[in-house]
Amino acid sequence: MGEERLADRNTRSVPAGTDLVEWYFEEGWTDGLPVVPPTREAVDAVVAALGGEPQFVEMRVPPRYGSLSREVLAINMVMAGCKPQYAPVVRAAILAMGERAFNLNGVQATTHMAAPLLVVNGPVALRIGMNGGSGAFGSGNRANATIGRALRLILLNVGGGRPGDLDKSTLGQPGKYTYAVAENEAQSPWAPYHVEKGFHPSDSTVFLLAAEPPHSVTNHIADDAQGILDSIVSAMSTIANNNAVSSGHCAVVIGPEHARTIAGKGWGRQDVKSYLAMNAHNLFSEISFNGRYGKIYNRNLPKWYKRESDARIPIVPTPDHIHLFVVGGESGRFSAFIPGWGHMSSPVLRSIEGEGARAPVCVDGTCYL
Repeated sequence: MGEERLADRNTRSVPAGTDLVEWYFEEGWTDGLPVVPPTREAVDAVVAALGGEPQFVEMRVPPRYGSLSREVLAINMVMAGCKPQYAPVVRAAILAMGERAFNLNGVQATTHMAAPLLVVNGPVALRIGMNGGSGAFGSGNRANATIGRALRLILLNVGGGRPGDLDKSTLGQPGKYTYAVAENEAQSPWAPYHVEKGFHPSDSTVFLLAAEPPHSVTNHIADDAQGILDSIVSAMSTIANNNAVSSGHCAVVIGPEHARTIAGKGWGRQDVKSYLAMNAHNLFSEISFNGRYGKIYNRNLPKWYKRESDARIPIVPTPDHIHLFVVGGESGRFSAFIPGWGHMSSPVLRSIEGEGARAPVCVDGTCYL
């Protein structure tokens, strides 16, 4: 094919000698970093991994509602640096974002810094080499980095979510480059997240949450569950994150050392979520600034919360609004709180292989038929 490269769903020829990396910058098809020029051979390999039919439209991506055909999906994956075997994960993730409950149009256009966080569970994560261990939220792993980047390129190039244009985020955040990890199932003392939600351990799933960046939780002292969880409660109980003023879903990431200590004292997943939900709160006087700006009745909070000075305003309405994952390396007593976007978006858990085989509902590995 020489210097010709595939530019979009319609094949366009690029003059011989063109600096392809610079050309893609000029066309506005990058995320600010250089992309891999998508050759026909590379794109066809990804389309094949998606099941063929290059013109089949998987979805329309808001807010521009561009058509995401398999060929266009493949082009963006190749530009991001993905391998063809990542294709089912990328497709499942973008389709999960397309669910009405996720409100991708709002996530793309909000002034908040929310970005789609992807957590992968099941055998596929190990098979394609995703990192759920040391530095999982950082650099150095091709699968994590390029899968998350492919999603962002689709949101930019197909959805039109470009900063300052349809993306109105005041600050943005690094997760708007890539925000994808796997759960560290091997180091977790509890059943994996997707098993907790009723999937079989042999199923592979994607979980998507519109989220802020991780907020570090440091506790090198506590040798009991309550001590560690009180540190997480402290991180959750601020008046500045969206959960504090708009309720909704969030994620809590527990490092393996903290998880082993907590589980070693007999605490299960539901115990952890219940403790955090019960104890993470602010007073209404705090989130209303003690009436400094007049009488405030925050319409975004659930109707059943009291709007009284000494009323406790929970960070989440129920324990099930906390999505708990074990992620991170074996050494280091760290965890993280990841606030959500608030009540405006609900997370989506989706099987990578279609609907997936449903399992009995499981709690901490104990199934109730």
